[in-house]
Amino acid sequence: MLEELKQKVLEAALEAERSGLCKHKSGNFSALDRVGGRMAISPAGMRREDLTVEDVPILSLDGRILEAGARGGPSSEYRMHAEAYRLRADILSVVHTHSQYAAAFAVSGKPIRPVLFEAAFYGGCEIAVAAFARPGTEELAKSIRGPLASADVCLLKNHGLLAVGGADIGETLRKAAYAEDVARAYFLALTLGGGREPDAISAEAFEGYRRDRGVRA
Repeated sequence: MLEELKQKVLEAALEAERSGLCKHKSGNFSALDRVGGRMAISPAGMRREDLTVEDVPILSLDGRILEAGARGGPSSEYRMHAEAYRLRADILSVVHTHSQYAAAFAVSGKPIRPVLFEAAFYGGCEIAVAAFARPGTEELAKSIRGPLASADVCLLKNHGLLAVGGADIGETLRKAAYAEDVARAYFLALTLGGGREPDAISAEAFEGYRRDRGVRA
């Protein structure tokens, strides 16, 4: 079970790097064994290209290291991941990215409106902005409580994007990727329109789209 969790985290980290959702050593990824209360999380300060399964540590939700990584400690933002798992029982994976357009909205403190149908893949909701807090702090962990109470994606003020999902961390990563696509389109629409807000897609339209295509939010 734990080796499988580690492998999922490693694969998500590598895919985030390949797709450009994260660069250098930014971002972090985790997966949870809900029954055992054990979290596999990406290690701190390592190039993703160099990671192996043995480098992924296992933590309890209160931050105790149950199994150390081979070459480094856990991400400093483990508190934020643990808070997400405590917040909702359906959350089994967490992805934190620093993608460019989502980060721009996080810096501006502006929510991302659902202007593309790709938003259906993370619920069709507006992506809210969590209150500012320094990376790795307990305050940052607490800041996600409101935005993620009923949504799967939120912005971290002056920081990046957080996405949550079920056991398939690949699907959770795709939510982050679609959020970046929507952020880019929204940014360009605002620019082309001279700052005029483009129309958001209605909840009814999203519901019909999901029904017709079998999309699960």
